[in-house]
Amino acid sequence: MPSPQLARTRIAALIATLIATLAGCGGGGDSRSAAPAAADGTVLIGLTDAEGDFLHYTVDIVSLTLEKANGTRVETLPATGRLDFAEYQDLTELFSAAQVPLGAYVAGSITLDYGNADIQVEVAGAPVAAVAVDRDGNPLTRYTLRIELANGRPLVVRPGVPALLSIDFDLDASHNVDTTQTPAVVTAAPFLVAELEPVTDKELRVRGPLRAVDIAASAYTVQVRPWHVGPGTPFGIATVHTAAATEFEIDGSHFTGAAGLTALAALPASTPTVGFGTLTLAERRFDASIVLAGSSVPGQGLDAVLGNVVARAGDTLTVRGATVVRSSGPVIYRDTVLVSIGDDTSVRRRPGLVLDKSAISVGQRVEILGTVTSATTDPATTLDATAGRVRLLVTHVAGLVESSNPGQVNVNLTSIDRRPVVIFDFDGTGLSSAVDADPSDYEVATGSLPLRDVAAGDAVRLFGFVQPFGAAPQDFNAFSVVGRSTRSARLALGWRPEGTTAPFSSLGPDGLVPDLANPDIGARHVILVGGVPIDLLGLPAGPTLSPPANGRTRYAILDGRRVLVFPDFASLSSALGEALNGSTKAYGLWAEGAWDPGANTFTARVISVHLSAD
Repeated sequence: MPSPQLARTRIAALIATLIATLAGCGGGGDSRSAAPAAADGTVLIGLTDAEGDFLHYTVDIVSLTLEKANGTRVETLPATGRLDFAEYQDLTELFSAAQVPLGAYVAGSITLDYGNADIQVEVAGAPVAAVAVDRDGNPLTRYTLRIELANGRPLVVRPGVPALLSIDFDLDASHNVDTTQTPAVVTAAPFLVAELEPVTDKELRVRGPLRAVDIAASAYTVQVRPWHVGPGTPFGIATVHTAAATEFEIDGSHFTGAAGLTALAALPASTPTVGFGTLTLAERRFDASIVLAGSSVPGQGLDAVLGNVVARAGDTLTVRGATVVRSSGPVIYRDTVLVSIGDDTSVRRRPGLVLDKSAISVGQRVEILGTVTSATTDPATTLDATAGRVRLLVTHVAGLVESSNPGQVNVNLTSIDRRPVVIFDFDGTGLSSAVDADPSDYEVATGSLPLRDVAAGDAVRLFGFVQPFGAAPQDFNAFSVVGRSTRSARLALGWRPEGTTAPFSSLGPDGLVPDLANPDIGARHVILVGGVPIDLLGLPAGPTLSPPANGRTRYAILDGRRVLVFPDFASLSSALGEALNGSTKAYGLWAEGAWDPGANTFTARVISVHLSAD
């Protein structure tokens, strides 16, 4: 985190992708979902998470209801689910496939249980335990938040017509983090926002035991089971579609297309599966590009470790930020895990791309299957993967551009997968020690990617894979470059604990300008671009926040335990002007979009404002 005061993080964690595929009509009262009725449709509830500084944020979701205009409510969760929202920064996970009656839904509510929460924040690269409290300093227990959809834009569930709703759990807008105390104190006012379509598209993951395979339809069905939900909990049924290019890894063996589906069909029912792919919005269906099954699923027969390699000495890897999934069932968190690999370790980037152990280098994000040989934290948890499997996952690096030329960008790194670069030891990454990767001059191969919007001094974020160990330079191979015209920026501005009645110097239907001369501004006043902070108070004037010319947007106000969602920027601006009557106070402003320093404008596709009349 930039500092203890700026440890206000964002995990736009979800409940993304409520998809309803329906047939028939029905009413309904306030009840838990049970066996599907003939008049019910299916609501698929997904979870996602945007980037932030929480290492782990695990809470129980007790209830998620939808509400009609007449007050009729329907529960979409069959049971309590325990989730670590920090796991989902780069994907959406299908959480439930509930049955709901047809009709128009205008609101909803979610209940979180913090009684057994596991929250860890990052301070100087190290994990620090945190406790969640309310604004009065009382420990959080159960917390229910009501979410109201934009006027005139209900979620309409019709026979045979898919409907889509996204609920974004904005943790940056929900928390203040004080790391000067032990444990750290997270002051929470949960801020969840509902939208008819998600603003950000991400890879979707569908997990659960195999139910049936339909080879003719190139599809299979699973009993949905999210990561932390134990066996026997019925979270609904989902269909996964496959194609000729879909890659399968089943018990460590690779298949493609129809051959993979045939191999899947030969497995017994209830075999664990995980599918990765995309949600096709037009058809409201999930198409998988990769399918794992059997012992290829983390924690099924083999223990698993997910994290980033921060150092390598011979065949010993040091993995930080690790989630450890035990084959015996529990999921544990160990910031540091030592992993042993060998010549018999299977290494792949995707099921069909076989590599060797040299492909695993410092910085690389990995998923490693093997056997935990010690689960203690002193000196570290250890995993034996000498006969195991390693998957290389997409890795993100961020920093300031030093130079840009066709085929290569040199970057002064600030972070790798949002962890500070100071925790990475690059010894051994180069052809010789003289050319080991240098984080202050990190050489990124960009191939034929366009670099016209990447210039020296710019913040940049790159997606790709680390060069094999001992093979640098170049240090990193990028398949995507997020530069000036395409990058996403985040803006966070907070007013002191008592808030302010005059947060803006101007407010209109085309833009709003925060008053940077306001003496009530607290410690949070930053724009983050590519992970690089820009101090708002260092700007010549307050930036103008304005809506984009096109594309999906999301604007909302948190008022107490109620969230109001607005269909457009003008509606948000009007509501703010009406609410800020001299007594209502603003506590925080958060935005996502594109930052243009030359024009001092922030084109915001997402804006969240925390107000309170108390």
